[in-house]
Amino acid sequence: MRRLKLAHFYALKNFLDPSLRGGDDLPKTLKMNLETNRLAFLKLPKPKAVIFDWDNTLVDTWPLIHLAIDTTMEAMGKERWGLEKVRNNVHKSMRESFPEIFGTNWEEAGEIYKNTYRSVHLDKLRLLPNTLELVSKLEEQGIIQFIVSNKIGATLRKEVEKIGIEKKFFAIVGSLDSSRDKPSKDPVDLALLGSDLDPAKDEIWFIGDTIADIECALNSGCRPILYAHPDNKVSSTVSEKIFREGGGKGSPLPIYFNHSELVELLAKLK
Repeated sequence: MRRLKLAHFYALKNFLDPSLRGGDDLPKTLKMNLETNRLAFLKLPKPKAVIFDWDNTLVDTWPLIHLAIDTTMEAMGKERWGLEKVRNNVHKSMRESFPEIFGTNWEEAGEIYKNTYRSVHLDKLRLLPNTLELVSKLEEQGIIQFIVSNKIGATLRKEVEKIGIEKKFFAIVGSLDSSRDKPSKDPVDLALLGSDLDPAKDEIWFIGDTIADIECALNSGCRPILYAHPDNKVSSTVSEKIFREGGGKGSPLPIYFNHSELVELLAKLK
């Protein structure tokens, strides 16, 4: 069994601090088994393709989403959520989540959200640490890359173009591009169209930070990998059972905390 690197050890130690997950205690079994998730990451086979989520997987948009959500809540006469609640609840697309929150007024709320978000996103958008290095490494190795997001497709593609990495991806698929959004497999099916890739035969990773990404990966036959951010904040949408069995076929869910870890792993994979 390979030993975890010192940096990985501290990532694990910090992750197990309940204060880093909004104060909620982690189950004992999850504390005992998290190393298994890290080892699952270290033992990953080389992929033929990688599908990425966008928000808070490749780019840091929590501050922008937080601003747009709280502005919308206030305008609609509801209590502001605050950053922690936003991080723990935002993973569905607008067309799925807003009717649950705002009922019949969800389209009005949606316009407020979109206007607020679009007023700042292109100026404030930032890549997460080592994202550019990661997508460049994948491109160098001939591994096909995709983006599948629950962000509205037109907005998503504007952001990717603003960052200047759109040419690294075979397809960029967002909400409203397919009949259903994540966690349905429909956006993955659309993204893979014309690529000659088959999740049933090819090793395809799906990397994201919330349960919507993990479920979408499983629904589409891809291998889910959880990105937990350099600050070790793991989405509370991910349950203990998913950590234990969410890697596909009942295996542990692979997890990593910084894209530099994945760059290092890719350099070793043959």
